Amino acid sequence: MSGQLRYIEVAERRARLAVGQRLAGAARADSPEEVAESLVALHGTDPASVFLAVGARLADAAKTVPETERALYEDRTLVRMHGMRHTVFVFPTGLVPVVHASTGLTVAARARAALIKDMAKAGAPDSEWLAEVEASALAALARRGEATAVELAQDEPRLREQFVYAAGKSYEGVHTVSSRLWRVLGVEGRVVRGRPLGSWTSTQFRWAVAPPSPELPVAEAQSELVRRWLAACGPATEADLKWWTGWKVSDVRAALKAVGAVTVSVDEGVGYVLADAVEPVGAAEPWAALLPGLDPTAMGWQERDWYCPPELRSALFDRSGNIGPTVWWDGRIVGGWAQRPDGEIAWRLLDTEGVGREARTAIEAEAARLHAWVGPTRVTPRFRTPLERELAAA
Repeated sequence: MSGQLRYIEVAERRARLAVGQRLAGAARADSPEEVAESLVALHGTDPASVFLAVGARLADAAKTVPETERALYEDRTLVRMHGMRHTVFVFPTGLVPVVHASTGLTVAARARAALIKDMAKAGAPDSEWLAEVEASALAALARRGEATAVELAQDEPRLREQFVYAAGKSYEGVHTVSSRLWRVLGVEGRVVRGRPLGSWTSTQFRWAVAPPSPELPVAEAQSELVRRWLAACGPATEADLKWWTGWKVSDVRAALKAVGAVTVSVDEGVGYVLADAVEPVGAAEPWAALLPGLDPTAMGWQERDWYCPPELRSALFDRSGNIGPTVWWDGRIVGGWAQRPDGEIAWRLLDTEGVGREARTAIEAEAARLHAWVGPTRVTPRFRTPLERELAAA
């Protein structure tokens, strides 16, 4: 019927995911930069998750650690910084000004205002004092190149100043100026997280001065971020995009219009794709993957029924909505995995529909591939989920 939206069924969405998210064997990437460019952003709250997400998508997984460390800490082609929803991500360096203008500026303004307000409530020094400390701390960081918060507090002792947060509340706590200030500066795009202390799984890190980047108009930056996200995740709904970016609905709609997004029909209702992605996509080769907690594919959409059956969520998500390690077969989540203390990669199927001998063999091969490149390193997700805990302890 004329004017009817093209319906993109679940099977086609899964086929698009296989290629666009670099998960099918033939679609795997040659470098961490290719992975990040294809996915737009890698969740960086858990440092190990970045490496595990890259390793699942590299043609040669043995290169995961050295190549990802090169990109992050030597060539700086990837940057770990705050982005959408005040969350830490790893972005391609070229995308930094887009993220900063489209999202970071608004979040940063709220973060700085909250810090000043909390200090004032606690009777701590005022904003002028904070500005003086900030300038001194940034100068110290520039001299050192990279440094931990502890090292910088040696150069600028006022960073150790403490104040009580939420006095009288059940969640009352003592904050230091250092812990809050570096976070604000990170959201503002003035500093980035550098090389960790220890191995690639370490959550302790050094700060570095952010590389210079151009200032972009907000609307232009939002349009570019939406264009990239649709290229990676389309078709998707307005609700998916609003959730992923953390923007107002009006900003989402303006950006969709600016990129000329085409409306299509998906099971959730109206979806969007880029104009060059309307034509049908054929089936991808069958594929298996073991993805880490907070993987950008598993966390890429708010409405997940088309790849994650609702009945699996209590086992695979924590109470805050963070997904744990997942097992995928042919475009959908079918189970979860964990690393045991002896290094074994243990996995369990939770959805066996259509998961036959071929699937089990492919999943076992992916577990062996993961075990081979992780080697003696032990990986525990930052946000632990019921199934991961059970498998790890078994």
